[in-house]
Amino acid sequence: MADVRRATDRLLKHDIALFDRVSRSHGSFLDRVLPRLTRAANHSALWLVAAGFLGTLGGRRGKRAALRGLGSISLTSLLVNQVIKRLVRRPRPALRHVPAARRLQAPPMTTSFPSGHAASAAAFAVGVASEYPRAGAPLGALAAAVGYSRTYVGVHYPLDVAVGAATGTAVGLLTRLVWPVLPAEVDEEPSVADIVALPSNPDGEGLALVFNDDAGSAFGGPGAEALRERLPRARVIVVEDPSDLPRVLEEAAEDCTALGVCGGDGSIATAASVALQHDRPLLIVPGGTLNHLGRDLRVETADDALGALERGEALRMDVGLIHGRPFVNTASFGGYTLMLEIRERLQKRIGRWPAHLASVAIAIVRAKPLTLELDGRPRTAWMVFVGNCRHEPDGFAPTWRPRVDDGMLDVRILTGDAPFARFRLLVSILTGRLTRSIAYERHCVAELDVRTSRDSLLLAGDGDSFEGQGSFTIGKRPRALVVYAPTGRTA
Repeated sequence: MADVRRATDRLLKHDIALFDRVSRSHGSFLDRVLPRLTRAANHSALWLVAAGFLGTLGGRRGKRAALRGLGSISLTSLLVNQVIKRLVRRPRPALRHVPAARRLQAPPMTTSFPSGHAASAAAFAVGVASEYPRAGAPLGALAAAVGYSRTYVGVHYPLDVAVGAATGTAVGLLTRLVWPVLPAEVDEEPSVADIVALPSNPDGEGLALVFNDDAGSAFGGPGAEALRERLPRARVIVVEDPSDLPRVLEEAAEDCTALGVCGGDGSIATAASVALQHDRPLLIVPGGTLNHLGRDLRVETADDALGALERGEALRMDVGLIHGRPFVNTASFGGYTLMLEIRERLQKRIGRWPAHLASVAIAIVRAKPLTLELDGRPRTAWMVFVGNCRHEPDGFAPTWRPRVDDGMLDVRILTGDAPFARFRLLVSILTGRLTRSIAYERHCVAELDVRTSRDSLLLAGDGDSFEGQGSFTIGKRPRALVVYAPTGRTA
């Protein structure tokens, strides 16, 4: 113990000496640039701007990179500010050797260890580089400059910066376990068999486009007025109250030749159900932070969607059915449904990524394993995930689809009956690696018959929970929905 204390004392002595050396350094260029840089990184504003550029200009991978980078910051900030800083209350450095010209006008009120700015900078750079390697070098250099600036302006010791950067790097890498990186070899064009040639429509004639104002215009998404200018003959309908969206879509579908929606995953899923019911081709204009269907269709931006409309490019995709209700992305029941409900309640308060991790832990504690029959075979399942078409990668964190018309349901089941199964299940989901005594099954089927002894069961389709009967069927309508999407050919 005495040896540890002596080593710690030596480390802190060198840390303070290095801080004093930086404090006494001078450079007119650095004196002008680094204080401005450190202020730009306050509240992660610098990284929000960088994420906006990536989401707007980087295409599919740029948007994924921006989301991963911001998610990494969210988790890192929670860990640094709510855990580490509360455990290690190191005072801020004394400023006696720091020139007054480069001191911050409003010094931070929190403790010094570790540097939150350095942690967020590293988390963003590592998260982005995982999805978008070409941005790794410039963002890494910028993150290093932000970290150095914290010592240069006198608010952190070098050790604070180093540990903060290491923490952010670790979190950025750990996100790869929860949300797998899109491989470089994934084709940029969807693999579909049924290409549809629709009439060219450059000005939106006959199109009813419903704009979900609540979804916002994330990462450079279009506004309603911009859509009206781009599609002068379309009917653009703005919905301010999300609860009105199903009714407005139903009314719009009755008097149009094509139905469009601008919003995120929830809006798109609702519009897909209405378009299917009224036999209308669907135009998806991404306008939310996550657009799973748009991503798999390679409709990443408004230009992708409107370009396909102008050229008349479309395809037929599968639609899943759970308890008779359509879904275009995923369905679920068991603990997975509980997890979705908890995440929805938490994410507005603590952010999507912290809410995701917290919801997994809470759902595992609260959930009870279901005793059921799947296609006549007895199971005890904690969570059941069903994807519309095969998803990749394997495991319980699927994130993309090679095809949207393969006629299959991707069924993934987690079971575990041994002692400490809840803890092992939690570790399995958070790390993406199955621990001992946790059974994982994956089946690709065209239909799944579910039987339980319950009168009712909470189900979910595309993230929307609803009460269903205790026994039900999950099926498919192969190539039932026509969607505008880039195909590279018109027939």
